[in-house]
Amino acid sequence: MQRVPVRVHAQSHSYEVIIGRGVLAQLGEHARRRLTPQAQRIALISNHKVFDIYGERAIESLRGAGLATTHWLMKDGERFKNLKSLGHALRFLSDSSLERSDAVVALGGGVVGDLAGFAAASYLRGIAFLQVPTTLLAQVDASVGGKTAVNTEAGKNLIGAFHHPRAVLIDTDTLQTLPARELTAGWCESIKQGAVSSTNLFGETYNFLQRRAAGKMKGSEKRLERLIATQVAFKASIVANDEREDILRTDALSRRILNFGHTTAHAIEAITGYRRFRHGEAVGYGMLVAAEISKRLGLLDRSELELLREAVRLCGRLPRADDLDEDATLNSLARDKKSVGGRLKWVLLERIGRARIVDGREIGQKILRASLRAGLSKLS
Repeated sequence: MQRVPVRVHAQSHSYEVIIGRGVLAQLGEHARRRLTPQAQRIALISNHKVFDIYGERAIESLRGAGLATTHWLMKDGERFKNLKSLGHALRFLSDSSLERSDAVVALGGGVVGDLAGFAAASYLRGIAFLQVPTTLLAQVDASVGGKTAVNTEAGKNLIGAFHHPRAVLIDTDTLQTLPARELTAGWCESIKQGAVSSTNLFGETYNFLQRRAAGKMKGSEKRLERLIATQVAFKASIVANDEREDILRTDALSRRILNFGHTTAHAIEAITGYRRFRHGEAVGYGMLVAAEISKRLGLLDRSELELLREAVRLCGRLPRADDLDEDATLNSLARDKKSVGGRLKWVLLERIGRARIVDGREIGQKILRASLRAGLSKLS
């Protein structure tokens, strides 16, 4: 087993992201190493799909390290990342008799990681947790950075906390069992990070997707590990520079640039009841809407927009979005949690690899509506 480590330097503490095939088998060893000597119990949170494949392996590793382990399985899907599920999770932690020296393990995708992380942040005013992301989206983005949250009827991720894991273990073998849509969602998030980081990361991700589309995947395991590590390293650099997403920052290194594509994504997720789109799929459309706005404002060249459209197309087929009610989408946009002083802030592009934060007042209704129609249209 080869490991590719990346270190995340947060203000409260730093932690390691370990990437490689088979690292799940070492979960107990890593948990024991990163928790206090007094740690006795682990509460593992997952869902049925993931636990049926990887749960036994995870629990065997934890118990092999002398950690008494219990588990609770939440329902699968973004719509179950809510206050009701949080209540069930907190009751599970209490029933497991967790003490402040013990820990939570999140085994699953971004939904599981968000809910488990927020439960860990809330229980006993905060206990340790470890992330074991099993989806591509969670591996390149959601598991790193300390954001935890649940959704409400008013919008996505409106209640949450910053709570960093003690470690993140990325076992790339888990990607082999992912449904195609989950891979598409993860690749969309990867393209998003490339689009706001650098032409190098965008190009590396785009080239990997081109090889994938052409069926040239023989011997790609190491290339995939390096790409995930590069994606994580970029996310880690942003977190180190702006850990809590300072609302006053508008520079290209602000953590807010990671919200590229998310303004529209959150809106279309909300109006469809979190049932039609995987989060990354919605981000795919959201990027195209933001890029259309960028082009119409004279920031982004058409060739760059077309390159981004091709990159999203290479990620995989997205669910239909051109039938969504335009007014409902606009109303949902107005309630975005990223608003500052009552004004929506958009992350746009000056070019691939260069983001700009723009006040919503600079975007007229005509441009916004035209961009929504173009960005949510079917990809050929």
